[in-house]
Amino acid sequence: MLDHIGFSVSDYARAKRFYTQALAPLGYALIMEVEQETQKGFPAAGFGAKGKPDFWIGGEGGLNKAVHVAFVANDRATVDAFYQAALAAGARDNGAPGLRPHYHADYYAAFVLDPDGHNVEAVCHAPE
Repeated sequence: MLDHIGFSVSDYARAKRFYTQALAPLGYALIMEVEQETQKGFPAAGFGAKGKPDFWIGGEGGLNKAVHVAFVANDRATVDAFYQAALAAGARDNGAPGLRPHYHADYYAAFVLDPDGHNVEAVCHAPE
């Protein structure tokens, strides 16, 4: 079981704005922001739901390769809302909302690329 995940971004302020908007339909919000407490003094923003930051971005600078992160959505409408919010926040399409039966019959997901090219997914595993 994971407690949290984080990665660095090339433009901290831009990424913070993007994730604030894109993750809102999933019930995620900016919960905590730290700077001096981090090992190298770079800013870090923790997003989560119900007061627990479990998704972090850091201002150390961009990565050489993109990462993939998937967020759970409670229903398919929420996947759709995430996709629209992410595109409005500046994401690029990487897979419109729809079934991905090669994973399993009820795998409904949408994929976007964030401003750094990271592959961000919202997925619902429940039947329609």
